[in-house]
Amino acid sequence: MGARVESFEIGGLPVRLRTLAPAGRLRDALAPTVVLVHGIGMSHRSFARSQRHLARTFRTVAVDLPGFGGLPPVGRSLDLQELGDLVIAAVRSRGAGELVLVGQSMGTQVVVEAARRHPDAVTAVVLVGPVVDPARRTLLQQALDLGRDTAVEDARTNGVVVTDYLRSMRQYLRQLRPMLRHRLEDAVPTLDQPVLVVRGDRDPIGRHDWAASLAASARRGVLVELPGGHHVQDRQPAAFARLVDEFRRVQTTEDAMDGRVS
Repeated sequence: MGARVESFEIGGLPVRLRTLAPAGRLRDALAPTVVLVHGIGMSHRSFARSQRHLARTFRTVAVDLPGFGGLPPVGRSLDLQELGDLVIAAVRSRGAGELVLVGQSMGTQVVVEAARRHPDAVTAVVLVGPVVDPARRTLLQQALDLGRDTAVEDARTNGVVVTDYLRSMRQYLRQLRPMLRHRLEDAVPTLDQPVLVVRGDRDPIGRHDWAASLAASARRGVLVELPGGHHVQDRQPAAFARLVDEFRRVQTTEDAMDGRVS
C-alpha cells in the first residue's frame, strides 16, 4: 500500500496531497475520503501513523498547507476561510466524492471553515486537540502550553514537531495572528454536519472544559478522550482510526434512519 504524493498549485497557492488507500481505491470517488489537515507549523507527518491505520478502510488524503511540510512560504498570512477553500478545491480536483474532514490543532479551524463554506461536500468533521481556547487566547499562554505538551509526547513526536517547525518558521510566524483571532466557538454551532471532538487526556492546549464546550455547542456533537497529549492521533493511531471509523458508521446509520422517518 504505497502513497501517491502530488504537489501542485490551487489559485497560485502551493499544496501537497499524500493519498493512501486500500488497493485499487487511490482514485475512488464513490466511498468517503478522509482528509487529514495538520496544525500550525506541522505537516502530513503528524498524521503519518494514523493515516496508515485509516487507509486500511478509507481512501485518505493528508494535506500539506502552503508554507508547511517543505512547501514554499507564500509571503503573507492566509485566512482560515481561504485555507478551508484551498483544502476542498485541492482534494476535489483529484476526484474525491464525499469528504470526512479531520483537523488537528490549527487544522481544526481549517476544517470547520471548509465544512461551513462547502456543506455539500463535507459529511462529517473530526476535531483533534482544537484551538484556540478562549480562556487562553494569547501568544504567551499558547507558547507555555506548547512547552508543557513536550513533556507529554514521546521522543518521536517531539522530533517531528521540532523539525517541522524549523522548516516552516516563516509561514508559521505569519499564521499565528489568524489562528489566535479565529473563534472556533462561534463557528462550530453553525455546522450542519456531525462533529466528533477528540482530545488527549493530558493535552494542555486543547483542555477538557474547552473541548467539552465545543462538542456541546455542535448541533450533533460528541467528545471522546484518549490517553495522550496534543498529538493524540499520533500517540494512539489504531484507537484513533477505530474511533473515526465508528463515528462514520454511526452517523451513516443515523442519517439513513432520519431519511426513512422523513
